[in-house]
Amino acid sequence: MTDEEAEKNYHSGLPGILGTIDTLISKVEAVILAAGVLLMAFNTIANVIGRFVFGESIFFSGEVNRILIIMITFAGIGYAARHGRHIRMSAIYDALPVGGRKALMIFISLFTSLVMFFLLYYSVVYVLDLYSKGRVLPALSIPIFIIYIWVPVGFLITGIQYFLTAIKNMMSRDVYLSTGVIDGYKDTETEV
Repeated sequence: MTDEEAEKNYHSGLPGILGTIDTLISKVEAVILAAGVLLMAFNTIANVIGRFVFGESIFFSGEVNRILIIMITFAGIGYAARHGRHIRMSAIYDALPVGGRKALMIFISLFTSLVMFFLLYYSVVYVLDLYSKGRVLPALSIPIFIIYIWVPVGFLITGIQYFLTAIKNMMSRDVYLSTGVIDGYKDTETEV
């Protein structure tokens, strides 16, 4: 199953309201990521065409891409957490029996969730500081704090996702990397 199919068919493994929240956040992230990547590609292509065909760059193109990169990055961390796609250093983890892996995954998920909420706090402080300074982007005249709102939103979504992963592991017999991804490795080798 491709990433696109997995996202389209994503249904949270959590019961009740937690599953509804998880699925809703998944759909919003998918729209944000798809729209962000498409807008960035369109903006960059339009700027290149403007520069080489018409001899004029789009004066605000760099600022638009800056906004989109921030949005995609911080929406993407929640997406990666939801699909168990973050980098893992798992040599010790893989050597543990299932019970040990489950306990370690619960600890890792709760600890990572706490780190994300800690970063959420400091990113809110940072955004409020930017707001108080009243700075704006030179070309678009958009207040700078607005483009950085994606940072606390991304940390919030990722913190929630890791918290939900811990809950899923507490409620399930299997070990989960995220609410919908069971721990394990796919056999990706093909014989030639």
